Amino acid sequence: DVSPVVAGLIGATVLVVSVSVTVFVWTCCHQQAEKKHKTPPYKFIHMLKGISIYPETLSNKKKINRIRRDKNGPAKEGGRGNLLLDAAESGLAGSDKAPDGPGAAPHVEQLPIKVDYGDELSPDQSLTPGGSKTSSPSSPGDDVMLGDLTFSVDYNFPKKALVVTIQEAHGLPVMDEHTQSSDPYIKMTILPDKRHRVKTRVLRKTLEPVFDETFTFYGIPYSQLQDLVLHFLVLSFDRFSRDDVIGEVMVPLAGVDPSTGKVQLTREILKRNIQKCISRGELQVSLSYQPVAQRMTVVVLKARHLPKMDITGLSDPYVKVNVYYGRKRIAKKKTHVKKCTLNPVFNESFIYDIPVDLLPDISIEFLVIDFDRTTKNEVVGRLILGAHSGSAAGAEHWREVCDSPRKAVAKWHSLSEY
Repeated sequence: DVSPVVAGLIGATVLVVSVSVTVFVWTCCHQQAEKKHKTPPYKFIHMLKGISIYPETLSNKKKINRIRRDKNGPAKEGGRGNLLLDAAESGLAGSDKAPDGPGAAPHVEQLPIKVDYGDELSPDQSLTPGGSKTSSPSSPGDDVMLGDLTFSVDYNFPKKALVVTIQEAHGLPVMDEHTQSSDPYIKMTILPDKRHRVKTRVLRKTLEPVFDETFTFYGIPYSQLQDLVLHFLVLSFDRFSRDDVIGEVMVPLAGVDPSTGKVQLTREILKRNIQKCISRGELQVSLSYQPVAQRMTVVVLKARHLPKMDITGLSDPYVKVNVYYGRKRIAKKKTHVKKCTLNPVFNESFIYDIPVDLLPDISIEFLVIDFDRTTKNEVVGRLILGAHSGSAAGAEHWREVCDSPRKAVAKWHSLSEY
């Protein structure tokens, strides 16, 4: 015999457990049903030669997927200049700490510069005004044909997805003088917001690359297509330094109607327009050269009118200083991060030992970068001074520094797009 109190407790417990299990099962079934009918959030699916690398059933936490470069591809040949660069990079790896303030002692850096670079450098290798390097007379800086790019545009109405297939390119110029070929790949951005950034894999040693890669962007209404522009940047991979920019293709979707099916297009690759983003702010730097000590003093003073990079309407900028001898980066430094400002004041100096006879081949690159603790840091703009300056003001500043030894020359410069 069970007392009425115990029987009531047992009955109540069974009732509570039954109701809880029923609610839990109903909630799970309801969520599964919603997932099947709910429009997926913005993401893209990368199709490589017809094979879905990220199928739609896979939860895509990253909005952008980047295909790894072909590890089995042949590496570029390197001479003694490459060994010297590796030694320079390893020597600078532990010396990136910036000074503690304007009153701190400046950085003194012995540059591992040697005149003999073997066959790695040639007189016609240089940085272009856009910041890329050229290594042959058929570079984008000359009046030569840069080839054509073939791609297709389609739209998936049920899934509100824009589908872009980068098919192939023809007639690319030679960017690697050693192999008389190029290692092309393509970066694609959807303008004007620049949020949707993807890139293809690198194809080795070819001037007629066939990519056959499809990028599907979800969450783009068809009514917004007329306001979008597809930007294709064609580059050639360089294992030892900055990749070469071959050219670009701009395609406004206002003139493309994918509503009736896939639209295949072929556009000529044009020289990159480095003046299209001229409102990237300004940077003030000071240079002075001591011919007796053979030292170059670089002072990053301040910046102004930087673009807003954070949701707060501000930025967290810092400046990275790269020193190049010809095409080789031989030194790198960076300033402190200035929090929540569009007009930062740095007042940080760096000193480099540079022989006077090597000054004609020295270039100094300033990269203004927005620091982000949670995502990748983004380059706001850049400035190049020296032998390969991309502007008349930069070339004039460098000439004045070389013609006025022991004098600090400070000037404002407009930042260009990276």
